[in-house]
Amino acid sequence: MKRWLPILLPFVVLAVGGFGAWALITARQDVETRPPELLPPLVRTVDVTPQTLQLRVLSQGTVMPRTETSLVPEVAGRVVAISPSLVDGGFFSAGDVLLVIDPRDYDLALARTRADVTQADTRLAREIAEARVARREWRALGTGEPSPLTSRVLQVAEAKAALASATAMKDQAAYNLARTKIRAPFDGRVRNKQVDRGQYVVPGAQIAMIYAVDAAEIRLPIPDSELAYLDLSLSYQGEDAESHSGPSVRLWATFAGQAHEWVGRIVRTEGEIDRKTRVVYAVVRVDDPYKRGAAPDRPPLAVGMFVEVEIQGKLVENVVVLPRAAMRGRDQVLVVDDQQRLRFRTVGLLRADREQIVVQSGLVAGEVVSVSALDTVVDGMKVRTIESEKGRSQESEARMLNTDS
Repeated sequence: MKRWLPILLPFVVLAVGGFGAWALITARQDVETRPPELLPPLVRTVDVTPQTLQLRVLSQGTVMPRTETSLVPEVAGRVVAISPSLVDGGFFSAGDVLLVIDPRDYDLALARTRADVTQADTRLAREIAEARVARREWRALGTGEPSPLTSRVLQVAEAKAALASATAMKDQAAYNLARTKIRAPFDGRVRNKQVDRGQYVVPGAQIAMIYAVDAAEIRLPIPDSELAYLDLSLSYQGEDAESHSGPSVRLWATFAGQAHEWVGRIVRTEGEIDRKTRVVYAVVRVDDPYKRGAAPDRPPLAVGMFVEVEIQGKLVENVVVLPRAAMRGRDQVLVVDDQQRLRFRTVGLLRADREQIVVQSGLVAGEVVSVSALDTVVDGMKVRTIESEKGRSQESEARMLNTDS
């Protein structure tokens, strides 16, 4: 037995292995094959909700003074005094004396003209007295009407003209003397000064550039296509360009690392459309730009500052605002119907920009619009929405909780 055991043991092992393999083969179950399940694409959607919308138009521009003028002398002379306000950036009030020209020559000229007036007045009085004497003598000795020369009417007229001329010269001399003091024509600020004490100036020579601080203006370029969203129009002949109050405007700028805001109003549009850029320029006015407002840290709306502008446009009702991603082609969107299928819908667009579109017709409240970017879209294509998938997940969680309980 011990001799045959090593020989028979391998055959026994093979027999047991073969029997086990046969048992496994006969006990196996048929494998059920299924085709791969292709899920419809998942899309994001937004609900159609009509609303009343205040349209807004964005623009930008540079702050400019409403009134700017060149300060020039009207008489010649040497500058003998300059106001401390007459410096670059200095503020002044209307009527302030900004510069004084040496008045001595004009004082002497005024004295001479006063003497001339006195002489002319004396001559006129003498001619009037002599005219009375001439008339009495003519009535006593002559016959008929005397000639103007005999009655000294011409001499009196000449004396009156001389007095008027002397008076005019005196007034001119007084005006020239007053003009030696150059006064501020309005409340304003100095842009740049070009003269100093001791310098000789002549009439018409620019001594400073000044501008008013009662209001600032900003020229805003507006494309003609954007005018449809604003209550603006070009002025007609016979109409005051600033007679109609324009829409309100919000301005903001970044200064010293902080954003600041101002409020203004469009007061007029300029008279032509730019032939190259096809834009219309609207002018915004901000009153008291250098006055300290409610925010103590807000800087003045200084000339030269670059600002962003938001113009309040028309109020439109019953429109739908959608993300820009909802738009397909020029005027179509994809509506998800009750069967979770995509349907192309042609809509009436009121406005479209980089971020959103405004639809004024073609959609009904309660409809669902796809805003996902799909490479290939076929009308009637089955989709899944993120909202429906969330609902299914919540239902599955509820079933599991009920089963566990």
